[in-house]
Parts: sequence; C-alpha cells; structure tokens
Amino acid sequence: MLEGEQTMTTPAAMRMPLESGDHLSREEFHRRSCVWPEIKKAELINGVVYVSSPVSAAHAEPHASLIGWLFSYKARHPGLALLDNGTVLLAPDSEVQPDATLLRVTSPWSARITAKQYVEGAPELVAEIAASSAAIDLHGKLRAYERADVLEYLVWAVYEQRFRWFRLREGIYVELAADADGIITSEVFPGLQLAVQALLDGDDRAVLAALDQPGAGRTDAGTE
Repeated sequence: MLEGEQTMTTPAAMRMPLESGDHLSREEFHRRSCVWPEIKKAELINGVVYVSSPVSAAHAEPHASLIGWLFSYKARHPGLALLDNGTVLLAPDSEVQPDATLLRVTSPWSARITAKQYVEGAPELVAEIAASSAAIDLHGKLRAYERADVLEYLVWAVYEQRFRWFRLREGIYVELAADADGIITSEVFPGLQLAVQALLDGDDRAVLAALDQPGAGRTDAGTE
C-alpha cells in the first residue's frame, strides 16, 4: 500500500501543505495529496509539484472532445481501458493525472492497473490539453513521459490551434506528421486515426468518421 492511503483520519497537524514548486518524493507527494481532497488536481513531475488552477471552458471543451474521440475508438476495440484524469504512478519521481490515458487492459507494455485502481508504469498512450507551446505539457511533462517510455504522447495546444502527436523511437519522441488527407495515424493502436483540422475546427462528425475510413486498421499493433 502506498503511504498516505489510510490518512483520512490524519490529524490536522499532519496535513502538510501541497503547493506548486514543492520538491517531494513520490511517496510523500501521494501522502499529502490523499489528505487534501479539496485539491482536485495535483501532479508530481520530475520531482516537482504542480497544483492546477480551476478548469476553464477553454480547457474543458477540448478535453471532452478528446475523450469522446478516444471513447469512440475504445468502443470499437475490446480490451482497452480509457481513463479521464486518472492517477498514473509513472516513475519514482513522477505521479501524474493525464487528461486522457489509453492502455490495453492486459498491457504488453509496462503499465498495469493496481489493486488500488491506479495505473502504475508507462501506459501506451497519454494525451494532454495545453494552453500553448510554453505549457508544462510540452516541456517537463513531455520529458517525464519520454523518460518513462510512454509510447505515444498527444498534446492539443488549444490557443495555438495545433495538435501534436509524438511517438517514442529509441527512447526519444519523434513527432508524427499528418498524411495528404490531414490524418495522423497511431503506430501503436490499429485504426486510431485523427482528422486534425476537423478536430481543431470543432467538426466532431468528421473526427469520428476518420475512425471508420478504409485502411483504418492497417497500422502497426506492435509496442516496440
């Protein structure tokens, strides 16, 4: 059991603060996050704490679109788990809550769902909504996912109207390019395709239609 799992009755004197910029071990971070239920989202990234601000519509709406796209894919492919803001015990110095996490229930990669219903290890795919290219998602968090061997990392920079899809190759993220039709295709999940401009334009029907395009299943199902 992780330290902090039984701290609902922890005395007030033991409720050490959890603030952005704190440098903590993952065990101490988890303990503190368990005794501050009013903090809805806090992450430990490369040993540093980040406490999120309240979520605006500018984040929540694209987040919902991203989840809807991944859920539609999951519905077509049994044996997958899709998490919305689920805790991932990523590495000894990182505990994160990706906006979306997609993994195989019996993962051939390195992630597993623990008895406490956390993901431990590196999921096959994680996705984040970022404000801009200056956001932590494209800097510290990208490096944390890269070091932990997350196979595919998706970042939607909403204010810049840009969607970036990274694939881990020999320990380094390489950005995947869209094809002539403007579609990016997963190299890990067969048939997971994204019509990028349709997503940015809010054309949900076109986004979902891309999952059904001929050839959508002709991707590499391997995991390195």
